[in-house]
Amino acid sequence: MDSETGAGAIAGDITADAFSYVEKAVYAVLGVLLSVTALVALGSAGTHLFNALRDWNTSTTILAVIERLLLVFMLIEILHTVRASVQSRTLTCEPFLVVALIASVRRMLVITLQSAEAAHDVAWTVEREIMFRATMLERTVLGGLTLVTVVSIFMLRRGRPQARPRTAPLNHRSVRDDETSS
Repeated sequence: MDSETGAGAIAGDITADAFSYVEKAVYAVLGVLLSVTALVALGSAGTHLFNALRDWNTSTTILAVIERLLLVFMLIEILHTVRASVQSRTLTCEPFLVVALIASVRRMLVITLQSAEAAHDVAWTVEREIMFRATMLERTVLGGLTLVTVVSIFMLRRGRPQARPRTAPLNHRSVRDDETSS
């Protein structure tokens, strides 16, 4: 009976080790793919920025540059989350909230720039009014999402145990020590 229990425990350990190696390999591949994607997006943003410098009149190119740079920022934050998860062997929600915050701000910026671009175009039509109302509703929802995300990040950071700061150097006695020894 003991040999069966010991064999089961060994098989469980081998299985756990195998899953651990597979998990680390998947994280490594994910990290490489995220890095390559971030580099490609950064190169694309650089190309769009170069095109924007040649043609100052288009805000569409500037919008594309901002959108791609914020995408790179999100990818780097996700890559940081993967790295932190591998190192600590735990998954925390704060980095995901930061990515959500960046994504909602990115979308709000894009909507704002697109709305400003559309406002300069031709006459106001029924279709344009419907689109304007839809974008305002989306901006309102994104604003609420941003507020909830910021409050969530604040509450997570506030709820974390803080290390007590040392008030006096280790080799000196504090005033409180002098009072208790008298």
